[in-house]
Amino acid sequence: MWSLPRSRSSSSSSSSQSDGGEKRQQQREISVNIGGVRLALRPELLNRYPESRLAELANCPARSFDLISSLCDDYDPCRREFYFDRDPDSFKCIVEVYYFGEVHMKRGICPICFIKEMEFWKIDLSYLDECCKSNLSEKEEELAEIADKVRLLLDDLDGLDGEPEGPRRWQKMVWRFMEKPESSLAARVVAVISFLFILISSVVMCLGTIPDLQVEDSEGNRSEHPTLDAIETVCIGWFTVEFVLRLGSAPSKVRFVLSFMNAVDFLAIMPFYVVLTLTYLGTAMMELADVQQAVQALRIMRVARVFKLARHSSGLQTLTYALKRSFKELGLLLMYMGVGIFVFSALGYTMEQSHPETLFRSIPQSFWWAIITMTTVGYGDIYPKTTLGRCNAAISFLCGVIAIALPIHPIINNFVIYYNKQKVLETAARHELELMELQSLEQTPGGAPRKLDATWDGTVRPSRSDTHIPLLTAAHGTVAKKRSVS
Repeated sequence: MWSLPRSRSSSSSSSSQSDGGEKRQQQREISVNIGGVRLALRPELLNRYPESRLAELANCPARSFDLISSLCDDYDPCRREFYFDRDPDSFKCIVEVYYFGEVHMKRGICPICFIKEMEFWKIDLSYLDECCKSNLSEKEEELAEIADKVRLLLDDLDGLDGEPEGPRRWQKMVWRFMEKPESSLAARVVAVISFLFILISSVVMCLGTIPDLQVEDSEGNRSEHPTLDAIETVCIGWFTVEFVLRLGSAPSKVRFVLSFMNAVDFLAIMPFYVVLTLTYLGTAMMELADVQQAVQALRIMRVARVFKLARHSSGLQTLTYALKRSFKELGLLLMYMGVGIFVFSALGYTMEQSHPETLFRSIPQSFWWAIITMTTVGYGDIYPKTTLGRCNAAISFLCGVIAIALPIHPIINNFVIYYNKQKVLETAARHELELMELQSLEQTPGGAPRKLDATWDGTVRPSRSDTHIPLLTAAHGTVAKKRSVS
């Protein structure tokens, strides 16, 4: 809409008023310089969060230099510009809280460092968006795992120098000897021998079931060959000594008993002694046939010793942890298969009832046919004979392939992600340990590393780099084995 032209006097007065308003607004604005990035902010915008650092700066009197210097790194009173030696990328995300009421963390920024920036600018963590909080929780879990690995590495490096003479020292020495193959050459040799005993006992258990290698006793019953029985006894003796030493030297007996792998070790040796007891003492309490049935049932439990291989295989341990993290996908797979088995077994039973020579006698019996069909096994003991039944079998076969294939890919991804994550965490833990060692050493004038003076309290201080782990603030004691710094 057009308007009448203003007079020169009115225009000059209005322009002078606008210039004065702009000058007053510029005088009220504060300028912040974050790592070389300059930004002008209005006080009324900053006062939306009066407890933040920028709001306190905006409300500071111009002559309160002590208060201003406590809130920023440097200050230019002429330009009213505040300088901060902070991360500008993080500040660009944090300043959004004054405009939008929430903070979003950009990709590529370390969550832990970002939280420290928010604490510096006095912005509450509740303003962080939910998606960013999930990333922060994942990062904290990773740092907790790195801290645990660093503690394990420090335990391996500590040795026995700080332990006084006595039972405690011998207990720790036996525990390191049996549980940590990397601690010494002898411990590594013992781990290899234990691995060979597991393989030998598993092979002997399989060979003992071959009829040609069995012998007949005085009553005509077939039993294991005496040579295989002697090898089995030697293996069980080794497993028993190993288990007793580990149990006696364990720092926490309760944690040792509740461990899954220790339970497997106990189940691997327990059947031998139970069978031995029933053989020599059980005949007086029960019939010989009952004793033999109990012995055969307990011998099957010897299969548990195969799981002892997981103790010496990091790959099997990774597979176990990956399956634990894939319970949701495994449950989805079982649900798909359960629904398909129920539906197709009921259809197969209904469609096959018209045939006189039907093999589908009931729906529960049809469950077996649906299982072997959907899992693409197909033994051939039960099969449809009508046209509709065969069509139902074809559809069940295709649905079974799809139902199995869908959750398998996430399970494989979980395994790969967990395996790569463990490698990264181990590398990060060793890197953190090297930084801690560098901080616990001082360079002599000649360049050789030396230990800190006697006034040092002996605490390994964590590094203050981007990989700093807050969980290690009260870290382990002095590292006994120091690697030389080149």
